[in-house]
This record gives sequence, structure tokens and C-alpha cells, in this order.
Amino acid sequence: MNIPKGKKIYFASDNHLGAPTQEASRPREKKFISWLDTIKQDAAAIFLLGDLFDFWFEYKTVVPKGFTRTLGKLAEISDSGIPIYYFVGNHDLWMNGYFEEELNIPVYHKPQEFTFNNKTFLIGHGDGLGPGDKGYKRMKKVFTNPFCKWLFRWLHPDLGVKLAQYLSVENKLISGDEDAKFLGEDNEWLVQYCKRKEAQKHRDFYVFGHRHLPLEIDLEHQAKYINLGDWINYYTYGVFDGDAMVLKQY
Repeated sequence: MNIPKGKKIYFASDNHLGAPTQEASRPREKKFISWLDTIKQDAAAIFLLGDLFDFWFEYKTVVPKGFTRTLGKLAEISDSGIPIYYFVGNHDLWMNGYFEEELNIPVYHKPQEFTFNNKTFLIGHGDGLGPGDKGYKRMKKVFTNPFCKWLFRWLHPDLGVKLAQYLSVENKLISGDEDAKFLGEDNEWLVQYCKRKEAQKHRDFYVFGHRHLPLEIDLEHQAKYINLGDWINYYTYGVFDGDAMVLKQY
């Protein structure tokens, strides 16, 4: 994909709307919508890298209550012709067609490679990648197990959503943000993952979320790992102008 002159590609991650409550996250939601209104003026594409919601589960005929302003704004932008790409995170990995059918937004469950202006990107949420994090990886297998999802679906939504929201806020193993501080390159699992991937095949940019930290780390062969931070403490986002990729704060 070639980016038209004057256009840019935008990246954001980890809004966790609904945490710790719908009411408490409303100001953050409004700020995010304001940002979407700002960037739609020159956006060639928008990438949302997961955990937009602190909890999301799609029943066959029901989706979680709330987030009307965000969903409406995403629908408006998508309908205007600006492509939006969504990567599920560890809090909203139970997406199953709603975004595609209602918003025309493709949803990805694994990292994907894209090329813009001859620059290659490996893009994903980032949970469960790299060495370590074995406790979460075991938990993710339970969350994505078809039988476990079937059991959860048979809970009444009022009970299931309430239980999941409680666990999402209280369980740091699920949240993945217990140590939201830089641990050094040797201890950052996503950095190790990107280094391993770069050794196998060159990409110019590795863009992920999940860590709740804005990070820009140079790798070999002039590649760069970028973590987008979050919309809880930092309000950071990535911008690619066709040549360079930088982090900015809203």
C-alpha cells in the first residue's frame, strides 16, 4: 500500500474502556473519540492494537452494553472510507464477527505483516509472545478453548459479564500490567520476540501494545520495536508518515 501525499497511518492500543467502571472510564473514552476526530482529517488508515475494551465477549445475539460513542465514531470513520484494522488483545480476544459485520473492520487474532511505502511492519497486540509469561500463556489456552467459551456463553450475560469484569480488573495475570515499568531489553519478552523475528526476516518496524509503556527500541539492521503505551496513563499513539514512525502524545 502506498500512502497518498499528506496522509498518515495511525496506531493506538490499550484503552481498557469500562475499567474500573463505565462511568470512571467515560472521560478517557471522550478523549479517545476527540483524538479520532482529529486524525480522521489526514488518516490513510488506523490500526487499533487491542484491549480497546477492558472486557468484550460476543454472544450470538448480544454484545456488552456501553461504548456507544466509541462504536459510533468507528462506524462513522469506517463508513467514510478510511480503513480500520483491529487486533484483539488479552481483554477482548472473544471477538467473533461483530466488528466485521457491523463496522466493516477486519479483526486479527495473531500478528500480521503489512507493507506501506516499501516499509514493512509486523503488527500485533503482544500478549503471550516471546519467552516466559508461562502463567498467562496457560490461562490464555483456557480462555480460547472452544469448550470453555461454550460454557461461558451459557451463563446469563448479566452474570457472565459481571464476573468477567471483576476478574479483568482484579486479576493482574489477566491484565498483564502488574509490572508496567521498563525491565531492560534482556527481560522484556516482546523485545526478545522482535529480535528473534528480525533474525529470521527483516522488517522495518515492529509495532505492539500490551505493555502499557511507550517504548522505542532500536534493533539490528536499522529495525525498530515500538510499543504504543496506553490511553490510561500516557495517551500515546504511533504515527507513520510514509517514511518515519514516531510516538506522540495526545
